[in-house]
Amino acid sequence: MTSIEVIFKIVAAVFIYMNVLFLLAIALKKNDIVDIAWGLGFGIISGVNLYLAPIASTRMLLISALVLIWGMRLAIYIFNRNRGKSEDFRYAQWRKEWGKHWVLRSYLQVFLLQGFFMLSIAYPLFIFDPAIAPPIGWLDYLGEIVWLIGFYFEAVGDAQMRKFKLNPANKGKIMSSGLWKYTRHPNYFGEATMWWGIFIIAFSNPYGWVAIFSPVIITFLLVRVSGVPMLEKKYASNPEYREYIRKTSAFIPMPPKK
Repeated sequence: MTSIEVIFKIVAAVFIYMNVLFLLAIALKKNDIVDIAWGLGFGIISGVNLYLAPIASTRMLLISALVLIWGMRLAIYIFNRNRGKSEDFRYAQWRKEWGKHWVLRSYLQVFLLQGFFMLSIAYPLFIFDPAIAPPIGWLDYLGEIVWLIGFYFEAVGDAQMRKFKLNPANKGKIMSSGLWKYTRHPNYFGEATMWWGIFIIAFSNPYGWVAIFSPVIITFLLVRVSGVPMLEKKYASNPEYREYIRKTSAFIPMPPKK
């Protein structure tokens, strides 16, 4: 099976996956299930790619494992966070804004678009040819270290926020301790950093530099589109959060201002 045939089958699998999710979201009236599906989707892409690949190199197995670990942890975390709650405010707002067109716009702008981004970001999984790939070297180890830093920020940041919200005394308060003292979005910073680490590993492969659009896309989405801007808009009228913005870096961890 050629690389083109493998990619075509992965695209087909993601298309089917997102359509099934869309139908489930219609039945549940909860478009935010797509957030849980985000991490799971990368697990599906990774698994299908490994299954269809004629030979899996060590580097391909490494990247696949890192993607799978990240995706499964994120999906489990969001599932537990959203369980028993009403639809996330972002999707509820879109439902209201889109009115009678919400079904079509949900299909195109939430599910199919997310499937497209999923495939684009997962591109480093598809570029490996064991016949011409160099052996594991220093770039692979550097990429693993960068990925581990990102995983730490996302996993620990999520755990700190979960613990903060579970304490009734913190209701209505703004989280500003732990990793959240140095960046307003340690989880988003961590997610982007992990994909930069994966890119560094992929860079060792011939033409691996092409995969740079993967971390660029996820970083742009988190910083400019669906991550930081949308979440901070929710708290724009909160004086405590405005002070938090004044003191704390939006994305890259930095010492807080006085």
